[in-house]
Amino acid sequence: MAEPTLVSALLEAAERWPERPAWTFAGPDRTETLSFLAIEDQTAVRAHALRERGVGPGDRVAVMLDNVIDFPIVWLALARLGAAIVPLNVKYRSADAQHVLDDAGARLTVTSPAYADLLRGLSPAPEVALVDELVPTTGELPGLGPVDPGATVNLQYTSGTTGRPKGCLLSHRYWTTLGGSMIEEFPRIGSDDVLLTAQPFFYLDPMWNLVTALMAGAHLIVLDGFHPSTFWQQVRRYEVTYFYCLAAMPTLLLKMPADERDRDHRVRAVQCSAIPPALHAELEERWGVPWFEAFGMTETGADIRVTPEDHDELVGSGCLGRPAAHREVRLDDDGQLWLRGPGMMDGYLGHPSPFVDGWFPTGDLARLDDEGRVYLVGRLKDMIRRSGENIAAREVEEVLLAHPAVRLVAVVGVPDEIRGEEVKAYVVAPGVSSDELEAWCADRLAAFKVPRLWEFRDDLPLTASHRVEKSRL
Repeated sequence: MAEPTLVSALLEAAERWPERPAWTFAGPDRTETLSFLAIEDQTAVRAHALRERGVGPGDRVAVMLDNVIDFPIVWLALARLGAAIVPLNVKYRSADAQHVLDDAGARLTVTSPAYADLLRGLSPAPEVALVDELVPTTGELPGLGPVDPGATVNLQYTSGTTGRPKGCLLSHRYWTTLGGSMIEEFPRIGSDDVLLTAQPFFYLDPMWNLVTALMAGAHLIVLDGFHPSTFWQQVRRYEVTYFYCLAAMPTLLLKMPADERDRDHRVRAVQCSAIPPALHAELEERWGVPWFEAFGMTETGADIRVTPEDHDELVGSGCLGRPAAHREVRLDDDGQLWLRGPGMMDGYLGHPSPFVDGWFPTGDLARLDDEGRVYLVGRLKDMIRRSGENIAAREVEEVLLAHPAVRLVAVVGVPDEIRGEEVKAYVVAPGVSSDELEAWCADRLAAFKVPRLWEFRDDLPLTASHRVEKSRL
């Protein structure tokens, strides 16, 4: 049997479940549902239009869209052409968008009128295509050529330890390994399941939800965003059986007023990254459903998870669980967690491979218990994790240092009850206010990267090599 790809999964789903609802995109003003057959038809049309614009195998096409149905349609259309998507965070401003587009070498950017002016104002500006205008001019649809399971289908940018976003090369095999593990192992997604995702589609989470649903014949509900006050209403409305969340989401859900309908739902399992240990039992008691810790990375996919066999023992422990069947784990002498197995990225675009004999260094410090279960201890990375967003301190520091009045700066993460961490900047900048620096950052960085806390000093402690000694701040 041939190795699966996103394209073969799409074609098989359209053949097996042609009229079954596949995706429902639930926005504030419009709800749109497509069947598996309709998805296959629409991706073929978009692929035709993209090919007319010169997109072919090996090309990279940036996509800057909200949670609209066009996003995955364009993604799968590019996969049919042997091209790769470069998802752009819709919170990007000029500096971060420019870096990703330049680094990726995208030949085209597909977007909506909401972001077209930002993209056209860059220098150099990319070629911009409005998604609603991405229609073929001839009636002949392109034929399907062979698809290599190892071909890159995503150039997915994530903040690296050096402080600049790096592009992860993700293949068809990455996605089918991840989706397959969600079907063959816990949570064992099947055709009767209804999945829900509320995260932005330029992140990994909605994409692996979509691939899993596509391979399983399940129905995927995509919200326009995460809204704590209405989240469980949507869960009940669409009879959701499974969802994944992370970061501040469980805390924010618990802050919503209790409702007599809290347990009136069909959810059988929730997977979540970084469940607050002190709140774990309360989450389960309130909604009457087990919450399972899960660990994964953009670079490696789905790696470690708690399963029903261990769940009861591990509630409130912070344990990540055991490695998935396709994944191995080990700790080096420093306690850093390393991962190995199929379905990982093929490296970072333009950077040396981080793999050592097939092992990937996560940058996380961990420990193992006697059962081989993994517990995180800390992070090696100079990274801030704010509300599920990875923020490289160095990237924010570089923007601040570009301000003519800033002499020294150090950006760090500080604990925050709601967001996990908040961004704080220590600045040496005589005569400048925090409002001015905040506005400076807001013009150049996504809003989630802008420091919310400021401390002005006459000087900052330096190491012998003249780097700011953050440990003393």
